[in-house]
Amino acid sequence: MNKAGWSSILVATLVLVLGFAAQAQQQPKIPRIGFLTNNSSTGLAAADEAFRQGLHTLGYVEGKSLVIEYRYGEGKVGRLAEMAAELVRLKVDVIVTGGPTATRAAKEATSTIPIVMAFDTDPVGNGFVASLARPGGNITGLSSLAPEISGKQLELLKEIVPRLSRVAVFGTSTTPGSAQALREMERAAGAFGVKLQYLDVLDPKDIETAFRAASKGRVDAVLALTSGVFADHRTEIAELAIKSRLPAIYFRSEFVEDGGLMAYGVSITGLDRRAATYVDKILKGAKPADLPVEQPKKFELIINLKAAKQIALTIPPNVLARADRVIK
Repeated sequence: MNKAGWSSILVATLVLVLGFAAQAQQQPKIPRIGFLTNNSSTGLAAADEAFRQGLHTLGYVEGKSLVIEYRYGEGKVGRLAEMAAELVRLKVDVIVTGGPTATRAAKEATSTIPIVMAFDTDPVGNGFVASLARPGGNITGLSSLAPEISGKQLELLKEIVPRLSRVAVFGTSTTPGSAQALREMERAAGAFGVKLQYLDVLDPKDIETAFRAASKGRVDAVLALTSGVFADHRTEIAELAIKSRLPAIYFRSEFVEDGGLMAYGVSITGLDRRAATYVDKILKGAKPADLPVEQPKKFELIINLKAAKQIALTIPPNVLARADRVIK
């Protein structure tokens, strides 16, 4: 081949290489999101879907414009640290946490990757942010205000059980925010003249034991604090409450949908949907330190009349009138 021929081949090759290089530069990097929770995938199916819907509304398509790495602890807190470290090794762009236990694991795993709390009972008290207005670190997101609504939950129990005098409080002492929620409830209990029997549920196997202790203590009702242990065992808890003929109030609407009597609190699926907006802002360059922690503006009261009938309880009309949703 003559010199002119070789020159033509070299030019063509150079054009081809430069074309591939230009194409590679034009292809944007697909963001990778880590989703870390202590619960199971089945227990958080509605919350997961709400998060994906929130992203979709903002124009993201999972698998195309972003990738989500899901990590579920299945109720085994010890696995969270390992899974958080794995997400850090994957160099995800943002970690979304489903609850304070997962947030603590993520916080201990990284101080640089942005962390978005899908919900947290007490972000300041738990040491995740400096203040709600100016988080100051790599963590921001949404607060569920769970400790502050404990008193309202107790008030609702008093309304449906007028002779309420003793309440069993189910909680998990290792869950961040539980101590503050209990203190808030103790203040409310003093105002209503109600005595509390706190029962620590550290493991799913403790649930049935707690109900036996509540019945032995002759309580009039049960109140469940926010706990990752409970989220995956909603049906079991609802059935045991009915079997024990105890009115019970929960912190999430899903408990009522799975057979529980009543729930009062912020919509967790609503918070998961809002968490997508924080992910969007961070992917577009915002820093977590400058994004205020959002507080819920609306709380939901959900009542299950079928569950009420099973324990021969009549819900007062004035309480039913305030319900956001009634399951019949």
